[in-house]
Amino acid sequence: MPRAEHNISRDDISDNALKVLYRLDKAGFDAYLVGGCVRDLMLGLHPKDFDVVTNATPEQIKGLFRNCRLIGRRFRLAHIVFGREIIEVATFRGHHEQSEPKDKSHQGEQGQLLRDNVFGTIEEDAERRDFTINAMYYNIADYSVTDFANGIKAIKQRRIELIGDAETRYREDPVRMLRAVRFAAKLNMNISDATGKPIVKLGHLLTHVPAARLFEEVIKLLISGNGLQTFKLLLEYKLFGYLFPHIAPQLDDPQSREYRFIQKILINTDNRINTDQRVTPAFTYAAMLWYPIEERSQQLTFESGLTQHDAFNIAMNDVLTEQIQRIMIPKRFSTSMREIWQLQHRLPKRFGRRAYQLLAHPRFRAAYDFLLVRAEVEGGELVELAEWWTEFQDASNDHKKAMLESLRRQEGRRGAPRRRRTRRKKAPTSGSNAQ
Repeated sequence: MPRAEHNISRDDISDNALKVLYRLDKAGFDAYLVGGCVRDLMLGLHPKDFDVVTNATPEQIKGLFRNCRLIGRRFRLAHIVFGREIIEVATFRGHHEQSEPKDKSHQGEQGQLLRDNVFGTIEEDAERRDFTINAMYYNIADYSVTDFANGIKAIKQRRIELIGDAETRYREDPVRMLRAVRFAAKLNMNISDATGKPIVKLGHLLTHVPAARLFEEVIKLLISGNGLQTFKLLLEYKLFGYLFPHIAPQLDDPQSREYRFIQKILINTDNRINTDQRVTPAFTYAAMLWYPIEERSQQLTFESGLTQHDAFNIAMNDVLTEQIQRIMIPKRFSTSMREIWQLQHRLPKRFGRRAYQLLAHPRFRAAYDFLLVRAEVEGGELVELAEWWTEFQDASNDHKKAMLESLRRQEGRRGAPRRRRTRRKKAPTSGSNAQ
């Protein structure tokens, strides 16, 4: 499609992406925008990332850009760094042959590509793309768009469709199953039968994907503004259990507290993202594991006779340790998750200075938001607790003191710290038996 036949304008392309494209072109290399950014521009959306593909090798790319770093062993890529923005540049991928050395091409027993550094032509690269809507290339040399796999037709039909045999492509990279779901939710499209039917059968392949890679993929799935719809599709295609095995068995019933809790958490997260408010993965991950931790804690208390505090701490460690075998959660997030969980047991203890200390806690706001959703789902005493903290936050100092005094009277000082009175012994007098 020449420039006059498509709607992509350079005004909608990142200035840094244009710099990369023009420098590659000036050096005599082919340079294209490719994948999701071209798809989104064709749909009239605003891409967050701009990916470039070229016939230059990674080493040649590095020679052109001082701000370039080469990354990856499985896929050798160049990252051109412009402050916070990174333009990812890949060399055209080629087809794998039996004669290729293992450092360039290697497949695992399940058919998964463990090395993929075979370079080829743009036509071969297009065949290696995952979905038809992602095989469109924008050429900086003449501003044309080449659609290799009928991506425009798929966009018009609102259809997600793999290029090539679905089972083979999923075995090459099981994450493509998650990507199919993510694109369907994000773009409000349907997954074609040929692309969707093998997913249920092959979902177990996700257990072979490195846990660190799955962390990034889950963020794209659930913390991108389309989390609720993505969640429903993950359940529909039986993929959610391979990501969060602890909670999945309780999600078969949409009326269960677990389902309603995650649903409300994702609605809140989507709303915050879509209104440009800050979100943290720790909050979403904490929600996924909250009820499994509560259940494990109760089990430990019943079976081992541990105190509630000790059982809860052990349950947190157990569930989190098991979860990171599936999805590697960085410590900066797992620490926040622990604090959100622990505060759920501290928020009911509001007497005296404790209320002020909790209000000053760095994770109070996240824990309070977490409590609000729990109160919506569980009701009962949590509703009163949530309302109390809502009022306390915005109250004047005098009103805060009055609220705490009222609470003390209502509770009859139950749970409030008590000072032990001790009798002072009289000093012995001269001639007494104490001598």
